Amino acid sequence: MVASDLDEKQIRRALVSVTDKTGLVEFARALANLGVELVSTGGTARALRTAGLAVREISELTGFPEMLDGRVKTLHPRVHGGLLYKRGNAEHEAAVAAHGIEPIDMVVVNLYAFENTAAQPEVAFGELIENIDIGGPSMVRSAAKNFEDVAVVTRVADYPALKEELERTHGKLSRAARWRLAKQAFATTAAYDAAIAGTLERIAEAPAAAAPATLDTDALPTMLRINFPLAQPLRYGENPHQRAALYSDGSGLGVAGAAQLQGKELSYNNLVDLDACWELAQEFEEPAAIIVKHTNPCGAATGDNLLEAYQKALACDPVSAFGSVIGVNRELDGPAAEEIAKLFVESIAAPGFAPQARERLSAKKNLRLVEVRPAPVRPVVKQVSGGLLLQDADTGRVTESELKVVTWRPPSADELRSLLFAWRVVKHVKSNAIVYARNGQTLGVGAGQMSRVDAARFGAIKAVLPLAGCVAASDAFFPFPDGLEAVVQAGATAVIQPGGSVRDDEVIATADKLGVAMVLTGMRHFRH
Repeated sequence: MVASDLDEKQIRRALVSVTDKTGLVEFARALANLGVELVSTGGTARALRTAGLAVREISELTGFPEMLDGRVKTLHPRVHGGLLYKRGNAEHEAAVAAHGIEPIDMVVVNLYAFENTAAQPEVAFGELIENIDIGGPSMVRSAAKNFEDVAVVTRVADYPALKEELERTHGKLSRAARWRLAKQAFATTAAYDAAIAGTLERIAEAPAAAAPATLDTDALPTMLRINFPLAQPLRYGENPHQRAALYSDGSGLGVAGAAQLQGKELSYNNLVDLDACWELAQEFEEPAAIIVKHTNPCGAATGDNLLEAYQKALACDPVSAFGSVIGVNRELDGPAAEEIAKLFVESIAAPGFAPQARERLSAKKNLRLVEVRPAPVRPVVKQVSGGLLLQDADTGRVTESELKVVTWRPPSADELRSLLFAWRVVKHVKSNAIVYARNGQTLGVGAGQMSRVDAARFGAIKAVLPLAGCVAASDAFFPFPDGLEAVVQAGATAVIQPGGSVRDDEVIATADKLGVAMVLTGMRHFRH
């Protein structure tokens, strides 16, 4: 017979052993006030005693002292027997009685901070190994397996809800709560083991204990492990009939970890577009504003300040900018916010929002303001049927000294600055891509076309600003001269492209014939 969700279990004894002591004292005091006996270890026991709580040492429960520098303290039959025996099972009850094993009704455990240790530069290999928790995951798994009788708490975030339920039920927890906690516990140990395996996999040979645990950052994993906890469910996916949710690494960085300051709930498409404009904004050191629609920039610009950058970006394609997402690489200030407020915008990503900007934009109740902190660059994962693709993030850049001038006419200084700007933008446009630009401002964007010549023509068609005297960037080589001829016909006087076509000589000869400057990067920027 399956117990109902109202099958409550009284909590009489709790084993508490945590690395992260946030909120611990308040939660433990609530347990003690309900008559729960607290059993603890090491630093956790000291923290509880300092707060004036009565604590029973784990060694008193087991009848065995901690040993091997703390490696062995909870690995004992009186701990795991107290967690694993089935209450009401006559055989189990007789066994624990015969061996003097006391029941443990709750385990409160969070694990050694292995990932934080591994993230330290030049961490000693021995320290890394010592931060592999053994007793903690063992207790978590034992308690979670026996969730019918035992509650297991692995997250600080769960303390308030548990405290409320325990106080409301006079120290009892429902089966539904225990089941929820058990599932979270197994997810916690799975993620913990994956972090350990992933880190150790990148160490080619085990060094001496005192030597740095140098990670091979170039090696691709032999097993791809993805453990991102649910951050929030989303209303729907790209379309209303698709379910969706956001999962985060918990770092609080990047778009997934951004703080939403106001506005409606972020949608799946909002998040995808916010990430696209945020990534492009990070390409520039000077003030930059990016306007994105369906992951493609419909305007990008730099300026002496954000107001100038935004005005230039908007001028590129003001029609497509309606209902767009905007990203900037500086704290959004009052003047820029005042200008943006004139346009219907879905959301804005920025590293911060000045008080004047918050005040001006607060009137637009549905506008989502998202404060983003830069995240480390990570490999890109994409799903295909039956598997996953993994690749390095496209962090490639070129400098002026790395460009190869292949035409008789070199670009002027102004053209060169515009070419380097356009090259940074075209990297973030879906292939096939052509970007027309001038003086730190996009003028026309040809995105996602099936042929390069069509991308060149489409970018020119989209342009509302004059293209005469502009430059053009192509994300990949021109397979035929017709694409080059199209950008020159549109008004470009200089072109930047990777090169590498079997017809490069023919394309370069055409550039010379048309009198335009051309530089090669030797680097392609396909974006699928």
